[in-house]
Amino acid sequence: QVQLVESGGGLVQAGGSLRLSCEASGRTFTSADMGWFRQAPGKEREFVAAINWSGGSTYYANSVEGRFTISRDNAKNTVDLQMNSLKVEDTAVYYCAAGRWGWKSAIVGSTYDYWGQGTQVTVSS
Repeated sequence: QVQLVESGGGLVQAGGSLRLSCEASGRTFTSADMGWFRQAPGKEREFVAAINWSGGSTYYANSVEGRFTISRDNAKNTVDLQMNSLKVEDTAVYYCAAGRWGWKSAIVGSTYDYWGQGTQVTVSS
């Protein structure tokens, strides 16, 4: 069992930066693959970034590649999402998720078993 709590969301102007953090509790965090997803009003949830259990593999959505960076610290049970050069279209509720990729896709929400409650990111023009 893994419990996830996101923090770090807020209001920022376009071009600015935010750093989201997801703190996990539970003994299985160090073996969990992690992902960040987001959902804007009226839109489907979409993949943002993912990192495997060791931090050795990362994946990014095309829309955030080069602007966002996912990282994890297994000693602190945290996974972070550094978001730079934010755009208005990045506005959404951001969710942290944990699971085991195995043979499943890292960019699909159904791969993940545990989800946080979400944190709001609002980018103003």
